[in-house]
Amino acid sequence: MDSDLRRAVVMTLGELGRSDDWRDRADAGHSLAGFAEMREAVEPLLGLVLDPGDTFVTRRTAEGLLRRKDRVGLTIVASALAVANDNQADWIHTAIVDVFSIFSDDLDEALRLCEEMSDDTDDRVARGPVGCTRVWQRSILFFAPHRGRSLL
Repeated sequence: MDSDLRRAVVMTLGELGRSDDWRDRADAGHSLAGFAEMREAVEPLLGLVLDPGDTFVTRRTAEGLLRRKDRVGLTIVASALAVANDNQADWIHTAIVDVFSIFSDDLDEALRLCEEMSDDTDDRVARGPVGCTRVWQRSILFFAPHRGRSLL
């Protein structure tokens, strides 16, 4: 793996994410999600999930991060959710439904990761899973009405 080349891609996508055009920012967020494990990608991704100019950017970036189905992507989304305004939170919720409403195993794994993250020393990361579980609690009847589980 060429870390210099990957770093260059992250920097280029970060620049695209600062575009005035919402389509560029949405594409940057979706593509940058594939590099979320790189330290240089975290802040641009948080900024795109919390895009103040267009909620499609929020949704597209959050969906890309959640489709990773790993702690890295979930941590960034949860951290953003901890400080998101109501409109952004609604679109993050939409991304959660889109990604986790098909297979219950995916939802179970995401909930397990949220539980782990709630003990994180970074306050923004630790508060995020509370928001995640509240969002999923709103959606759990849609996801799996037969389970009747509480997420809190």
